[in-house]
Amino acid sequence: MPSLPSVGCRPATVPVQNGKTLSFSAAGETGSYLVEVPSAERTGHPLPLVVDLHGYSEPAALQADLTQFGSYGATNGFITVTPQVNERVQHWVTTPGSRDQKFLITLLGHLASTLCVDSHRVYVAGYSNGAFMASALACSDASRIAAVATVAGIEATSACRPSRRVPVIAFHGTSDPFVPYGGGIGPAAKQLPAPNGNGTIGSHLSSKVGQGIQQNDLPIPAEEARWAARNGCSKSPKTSSVTSDVTLIAYKCPGSATVELYRENGDGHIWAGSVAMLAIGSVVGKTTFSISANQLIWKFFESHPL
Repeated sequence: MPSLPSVGCRPATVPVQNGKTLSFSAAGETGSYLVEVPSAERTGHPLPLVVDLHGYSEPAALQADLTQFGSYGATNGFITVTPQVNERVQHWVTTPGSRDQKFLITLLGHLASTLCVDSHRVYVAGYSNGAFMASALACSDASRIAAVATVAGIEATSACRPSRRVPVIAFHGTSDPFVPYGGGIGPAAKQLPAPNGNGTIGSHLSSKVGQGIQQNDLPIPAEEARWAARNGCSKSPKTSSVTSDVTLIAYKCPGSATVELYRENGDGHIWAGSVAMLAIGSVVGKTTFSISANQLIWKFFESHPL
């Protein structure tokens, strides 16, 4: 598919310095975003855009360090933007119409007007709470987001009615202590600080404090199945072995509405192939290096333009 240059490709647009953090406010919220661009970027040449969403209690800078998506994009020809909203405890409220959703949707428009973006190739990836937000944005901004990637947190709510079928590639460890593969809220997640900083998530499970960040209790394969049903895919997925510790669960879907889940057997709450995860292994669990989430996500994105 030919590229569709965004408004930001106009000659007057000022080139962005790689690795710069820029302030951004929208929907009554203040925040910022880290932008990383290929070193050989040509002025006026539209590039794919990947928005990388951080997890719970994790600032954007840490997300960039954990995933190294920006470095990967710099050598593979796409722009990476890692945003955050300034909060006492970093998080995303994923409920439809939330200020966080409006912030990110407005940010996508801002990026299209200030960066030279290929509007056919705008993608969202997320980790943990950021993966839940990526799932939510597939519902609320499907006309602009070509595909999404969720790491440790796919969700497909029954109330979601996207304007088009959105392809998704998901990754999840079977020993995740935060977002259990079998559903529910993990013991490690219950020990995290509450969004307002008072107490823990576990002490606010039945209150409005955690509203919009805690998801339903369905197992991860059930969430994938709901997404596949929404995309009009086959009822039964095909399961195949990728490596000795990774299994691919993929649905046959119409057109390019692909739905894939990489089940990481024995892995924790991790980003596959991330060296930085090793330093926090006692908290998040085992990390596999038999696959690279970055490589698989980008390959999936490349083959799924809008």
